[in-house]
Amino acid sequence: MSGRPSPRLIGALGLAALLSACSTSPMGRNQLAFYSDDELAQMGQQSFAQYQQELPTVSGAQANYVQCVAKAITAEVPASAGISEWEVKLFKDDTANAFALPGGYIGVNTGLLDVATNQDQLAAVIGHEVGHVLAHHANERVSTQAATQSGLSVLQTVAGLQGAGGEQVMGLLGAGAQYGVILPFSRQQESEADLVGLDLMADAGFDPSASIQLWQNMSANSQGEPPAWMSTHPSNSQRMEGLHNRLSEAQSRYERAKANGKRPNCKA
Repeated sequence: MSGRPSPRLIGALGLAALLSACSTSPMGRNQLAFYSDDELAQMGQQSFAQYQQELPTVSGAQANYVQCVAKAITAEVPASAGISEWEVKLFKDDTANAFALPGGYIGVNTGLLDVATNQDQLAAVIGHEVGHVLAHHANERVSTQAATQSGLSVLQTVAGLQGAGGEQVMGLLGAGAQYGVILPFSRQQESEADLVGLDLMADAGFDPSASIQLWQNMSANSQGEPPAWMSTHPSNSQRMEGLHNRLSEAQSRYERAKANGKRPNCKA
C-alpha cells in the first residue's frame, strides 16, 4: 500500500506517542514528559548561562543570605532528583522574581528581597521554584507545547483545512489551545509548585505560615492582575487559599523539622 498515511492512522500514532510519554507529578497528576533528564539539564544550563549574560550578578551579604536560604531548601531535595549540587546566583534586577531550572540552577532578583522581607518568605519563593524542578514542570511545559502544535498539524491534515478559510480556522483553534490547554496546565503547575514548595520549606525548618504573608505582600505590590483564565498564574487570592488548605500539614512538618534541630538562621 502506498500514498499518505490515513488520517485515522495519523491520529492513532499520535495517541500512542502521547500515552507512552506520560508520567506522574508529586501530587499524583498525570503529565506529559517527552524529554530526558539530561536534555532538560542541558536546557537549564543554557538558560542559566544566558541569564548571566543579560544581568549582572551581585555578591556580598545579600548574595550570601540568598545562598543560605537556598542551601537549606535544597538540602531537602531527595537524592532521586539526581541533582547533587545547586548553583545559586543573585541578579541585579528590580523585578520581584526568582526561578529554578532543571540541572540545579537557582536565580533570585534583588527586587524580590523588597517583597520577601525575611528568611521564611524568601524560603517560600525558593521552595516554590525548586518545586517546579522536582515536579518536572519544565518537561511538561515544553512537552505540552510540542503536543499541542503536533495535534493542530494533525487536525489540519485530517480536516483538510487549506487556504485562507483554513488559516482562519486554525488561528481560532490555536487560540483555543492557548487558553484551553497551555495556560490551564501552567496554572496547575504553579499551584502544584506552591504545595511542593510549602513542604520543602517546612521540612527545612522555615515557618510555612510565612508563605501566606508573602502573597499578601505580593498582592500589595501588584499593579493589577489579568483575569485568572487568561493568566499563567493563579490569582494571589487563589494561591493563598491553596496554601491555607495545606497549612496544617505543613505546620506539622515544620514542628518535626525544628525538633530534629533544623533551625535556619540566614541574615541579609
